[in-house]
Amino acid sequence: MRIFLTGATGFIGSALVPELLQAGHQVVGLTRSDAGAKSLAAAGAQVHRGSLEDPASLRSGAANADGVIHCAFDHSAFGSDFSKFNEVCEKDKRAIEALGDALVGSNRPLIVTSGTGMGSPAPGQLAVEDHFDPNHPNPRLGSEVAAASVAARGVNVSVVRLPQVHDTQKQGLITYAVFVAREKGVSAYIGEGLNRWPAAHVLDVAHLYRLALEKAAPGSRYHAVAEEGIAMKEIAEALGRGLKVPVVSIPPEKAQAHFGWLAMFAAFDMPASSALTRQRLGWNPTGPTLIADINEMHYY
Repeated sequence: MRIFLTGATGFIGSALVPELLQAGHQVVGLTRSDAGAKSLAAAGAQVHRGSLEDPASLRSGAANADGVIHCAFDHSAFGSDFSKFNEVCEKDKRAIEALGDALVGSNRPLIVTSGTGMGSPAPGQLAVEDHFDPNHPNPRLGSEVAAASVAARGVNVSVVRLPQVHDTQKQGLITYAVFVAREKGVSAYIGEGLNRWPAAHVLDVAHLYRLALEKAAPGSRYHAVAEEGIAMKEIAEALGRGLKVPVVSIPPEKAQAHFGWLAMFAAFDMPASSALTRQRLGWNPTGPTLIADINEMHYY
């Protein structure tokens, strides 16, 4: 298939391009820059100029494809105060709607991206694929609302929900915890540190996107989860070893002062299951664990 891929030069997209090419697909990657175009060409992908802010470029890319994978997300939200998160989520919603415009009635697959937290029935409860709460308070919900909206218009859309995606270079939100630990001189967790984050290696995640593209049933949701939940204390201890700084527990009332915008996530207990994903797609993650990658991370 000829696949239009947004986020093609990003962390996951860069792993997904070779995954798709090796499976015999053609890849057309979205990029706004000359550097991105050069990177895509070197990887063996075709180049489509455009951006998330240009809906016409999204529609034209999708119109000429046999399938679409939407990995792009504007990470400017992850700044000093997280103030742009709502705005970025709205931008993602508009991008999904634009991609859907080009696919109505065609049965060509559209895979969009969300987070595993959208599958949790309540704080601390295991997130599962078939759970969807249209009133979830997280603005990231907008991506799945947009997916449901384009599905209602006749688009073959499914969702891949992401945990903390990692290798030895990046680890999702944990990458920002490294910045905090460097700045503060300690690697911290909140309270007893028993709250958990799910995780998966980036190559396993790329493989899941391909399986979702090739096999997904319309309206499906899939969890790219290799590990259901790693305790924050264990993560903090691994970071402490790598950065050679003390590991400390801080009380909840001091979390905001220590973590900044990351405090809202640092206390979340958000385990997630991928049992239905594995059953339905035959996905079998084999990559390194989160702690193994943190232990081998290139801190400097």
